[in-house]
Amino acid sequence: MTAASPQELVEHALKATSSDHCVVIVHDSTSANLRWANNTLTTNGVMHSVTVTVVAFHGTGEGTASGSVSGSAASTEQVTRIVEQADAAAKASSPAEDAAELPTGDADADWFDPSGETSIEVYSTFAPALGEAFGRATAEDRILYGFVDHDVTTTYLGSSTGLRLRHVQPTGHYGCTAKPTDLSTSAWVGGATRDFSDVDAHAMDAELVQRLGWASRRVELAAGRYDTVLPPTAVADLMIYAYWTAAAREAHDGQTVFSKRGGGTRIGERLSDKPLQMFSDPTYPRLEATPFVSASSSNAIESVFDNGLPLSRTSWITDGTLTALLQNRYSAKLTGQPVTPYIDNLVVQVDGATGSTQDLVAGVERGLLVTCLWYIREVDPQSLLLTGLTRDGVYLVENGEVTGAVNNFRFNESPVDLLRRFSHASATAPSFSREWGDYFPRTATPALRVPDFNMSTVSQAN
Repeated sequence: MTAASPQELVEHALKATSSDHCVVIVHDSTSANLRWANNTLTTNGVMHSVTVTVVAFHGTGEGTASGSVSGSAASTEQVTRIVEQADAAAKASSPAEDAAELPTGDADADWFDPSGETSIEVYSTFAPALGEAFGRATAEDRILYGFVDHDVTTTYLGSSTGLRLRHVQPTGHYGCTAKPTDLSTSAWVGGATRDFSDVDAHAMDAELVQRLGWASRRVELAAGRYDTVLPPTAVADLMIYAYWTAAAREAHDGQTVFSKRGGGTRIGERLSDKPLQMFSDPTYPRLEATPFVSASSSNAIESVFDNGLPLSRTSWITDGTLTALLQNRYSAKLTGQPVTPYIDNLVVQVDGATGSTQDLVAGVERGLLVTCLWYIREVDPQSLLLTGLTRDGVYLVENGEVTGAVNNFRFNESPVDLLRRFSHASATAPSFSREWGDYFPRTATPALRVPDFNMSTVSQAN
């Protein structure tokens, strides 16, 4: 077997299929990572992978069936086996309810360009600064643990209807946890980046030192509703979940918080009395995302028949009013709304909001500053009630200043309800969800102050 270029893999699959139509998606990825513990690097490495998805379409006389198979492949021989499996799956399937004419088009100008790639050199500035942070941590009796990853994935999408689309997606993130040597408390700092040029290891370490300093005083608090500041990372934790559950098909069927009483969806309903905007835009600076539909399977949000549809800025909430839900072409017919496909980024902003998380903290007489949330699970889809735990730092705020660390809590809140109840917002900034960032790293969100955030029970987690 000989290695083939991604473009050759696409063309080979399209020639090899016995189905009526075919879409081929190749993801060519390289990634570089560093991991550290106990103030020293433990592992590092660079990996390369090629994944091929073949979606075959077969006319049955009663409609069109589809079959999708994905697998690792680097040669035309391996791709042939994937094509054969996809063809067989399509022929064995029933007609698809989301069947539609496949998008048509031509080749992108950069179709024949080689794949993008990364290397360990992406950390050429970050790594030496991290080494200096290790030295300070050892001298000052604290321990650093963490991980950074940088991935460049080039997507090639080709179809039997003429499409040849290409997109290069750099994705990076960092996360570092600090503990004193007696392991009595912990703090975490993390974020997303495209290339690590904007990641400062010294600033990361300084923020961890500040948070551990806050924890030098420990206060035990009971469960209850607290005036709470959620930083952008925690807002991302919650709003990503709301976005993922905003499928128009499920809302139309009465299954979600976006379902209208009596039938239909809540599109057109006001969710917040603030000038709140929530949108996705594949061209948003520093959050650039794939500008076309790339779906390996059909579900409530995506349809394989939509592969190649162009994506553009979509406003989900405009001035506090729900204006769109996640729509493929099939669900759009059911709901009578425009086609608004899933986009791989999310921006939340409040018009006129300024300042930072610390500016919101300065306005709290007595309340909490949360670092991040984790182990988030859905309790009630009709209200989108979520539960989860706080992690790596919940801090007491008194008279506008952080005065100590408190115990962890389990929370019960709906992100949709929070849109109605928050009292203040900061300026929107790039953010990284601790819970979902590995799957959805491209977010920009404000910090929010919620005057009655529900810390439902005390958690024994450290």
